[in-house]
Amino acid sequence: MPLEHILLLSAVLFSLGILAVITKRHAVVVLMGIELIFNAANLNLVAFSRYDPSLLQGQMFSLFVILVAAAEAAVALAIVLRVYQHFKTANLSEIATVEK
Repeated sequence: MPLEHILLLSAVLFSLGILAVITKRHAVVVLMGIELIFNAANLNLVAFSRYDPSLLQGQMFSLFVILVAAAEAAVALAIVLRVYQHFKTANLSEIATVEK
């Protein structure tokens, strides 16, 4: 598979992630958009390290990004649960306007 196809797929994933973060208002959907952005970056790192075998650091950095993304997802979901318990909504625009 040519590198250009992989980079095009990564650009599509990144664009979908940005679109989800910008347009959606539900906290869980925004988190999924952030995960798509991380996956697009990982795809780029692995693709570049595959086509240049001397760049094994790309695969190692990709593993680090996966670990950080997993920790981010766990913490972010815990925060979303606490916000939902407090405000009774996960809609980001409603959370910004709700008063105590």
